[in-house]
Amino acid sequence: MSADPAVARPGLVFTVGRVLLRPLLRLRFRPRVTGQERIPAGGPVLLASNHLAALDTILIPSFSPRKVQFLAKASLFATPIGGWFMRSIGAIPVLREAGSAAQAALEAGREVLASGQVFAVFPEGSRSRDGRLYRGRSGAAFLALETGAQVVPVGLIGTNRSLKDPATGRAPRVEVRFGAPVPLDDLAELPGGRARREATERIMAAIQALTGQERADDYAAAGRGA
Repeated sequence: MSADPAVARPGLVFTVGRVLLRPLLRLRFRPRVTGQERIPAGGPVLLASNHLAALDTILIPSFSPRKVQFLAKASLFATPIGGWFMRSIGAIPVLREAGSAAQAALEAGREVLASGQVFAVFPEGSRSRDGRLYRGRSGAAFLALETGAQVVPVGLIGTNRSLKDPATGRAPRVEVRFGAPVPLDDLAELPGGRARREATERIMAAIQALTGQERADDYAAAGRGA
């Protein structure tokens, strides 16, 4: 997997699309969105979220007060129209089958953050099929520590509609919760590996505090999709 070296910025299509999507999402899912004021108005911001369903990649940029960039499968860029649309909304194409997957994703994210923009990541790496919060991978911590971006945790609830509440037998209401930025400044003097491990744990703990998910001790299985 590799990323396109020319990282586009979200344009008019992103703005118009978000205006159109928000009422549709509210009508269909009735999402409860909280904490939007916690996203800094300027400067680089890394949104670190749990990952339950494909809907996550629509909800976060739709309800963030700032434009958000994210990684997307390169196959979505395969046609001229598809490529134009995906680049217009600031999506970054990633080839999943290439061996340099993680490095390409990190380089793309670093470029977005270095330009003072907002980049969204799922530290678990893959979707959680059982609703638990899996161990975070160190990429988010690396980006935050390398760029100085503020890390805003995001807690998504109810986006996987197949996961029912045992008490009611229904899927819980969809919620998007933006949390307070995770403090990482004190890690600057630690050795790199230790700093990334501590930052990763703080980020995952902040996400868990928003969602109330049970923590899993292992990593999410690869190949579960974006």
